[in-house]
Amino acid sequence: MSRQTNNYKSLLYFLGFGLVFTLIFNQLGHNLVLASSPELVSQNEAAAGVTQVNLFQAIVLGFVQGATEFIPISSTAHLKAIPVFFGWDDPGVSFTAVIQLGSIAAVISYFWSDLNQIVKGIIKAIRHSNYESPDFWLAVGLALGSLPLIFAGLVLTIFEPPIYETVFRSMPSIAIVSIVMASLLALAEYVGTQKRNFEDLTVKDGVFIGLAQALAIIPGVSRSGSTMTASLFNNIDRASAARFSFLLGIPAITAAGLVGLKDLIDTGGGDAGFLPLIAGLISSTVFSYLAIAWLLAFLKRRSTWVFVWYRLGFGVFILAAVALGWIKG
Repeated sequence: MSRQTNNYKSLLYFLGFGLVFTLIFNQLGHNLVLASSPELVSQNEAAAGVTQVNLFQAIVLGFVQGATEFIPISSTAHLKAIPVFFGWDDPGVSFTAVIQLGSIAAVISYFWSDLNQIVKGIIKAIRHSNYESPDFWLAVGLALGSLPLIFAGLVLTIFEPPIYETVFRSMPSIAIVSIVMASLLALAEYVGTQKRNFEDLTVKDGVFIGLAQALAIIPGVSRSGSTMTASLFNNIDRASAARFSFLLGIPAITAAGLVGLKDLIDTGGGDAGFLPLIAGLISSTVFSYLAIAWLLAFLKRRSTWVFVWYRLGFGVFILAAVALGWIKG
């Protein structure tokens, strides 16, 4: 059986698991909170900004999440900008949690064979006390590289600094960050030799790229954008940079999805309804998977300059829209 067929089967398995998991926790969480205190449900949903999302909006936002999560243009920026431009309400934490699960399902299913090989490498290395396996050290690099962003996320979750919502999540801030990151990606394209491939990656690369990934805590940075930029600065070729970025993102994206699920349960699942939630999940999963496949193929033939110009244009357009009063800052 071909690797592509296995990937499609894994995608279907994870999609089905995500649907069942979401439905169960959505219903159980809402029922438990409602039984204990109906007033608390309303208060929590209002505090979390949970609003009604219709079917069309769910599919569009699932597409936005899927198409931008793994392409270096920042999913956070686009999920913030799209509702603002169309005059939609903020979908809230419950919907965000579900579409995040879609991206998790897509990346794990696409790289299932890679992950399986890495796990086997770890087990073999430990069993035989032979730690020279490339798969083992790849796992070490991925683990160490994941820590900075997870730590930053925990700090943000625990302390919840007001400046994060008032400044960093503002539209002008997202626009400026987008322009800055576009400039850094352009510089990395210019100075990087791209003489190193995936097999040349070291633990030091994992740590360095992981530190860059931690910058993605700032809306507009783009997790994939920051990691690919760091990889190019380390003279890694584009396709290998993208592949490592996707693998490195699995722990962080999973952690973010679990945090989102916690918020989903705490708010009783929101009032978006089952159908939009399921539509958003499916849309996010499918388009995340397609985005991964497309980007890996694209970067084998092309550079990242198209993303540089897009991010520059995106940032300038947002600044102009805010200045002209088209959207609120």
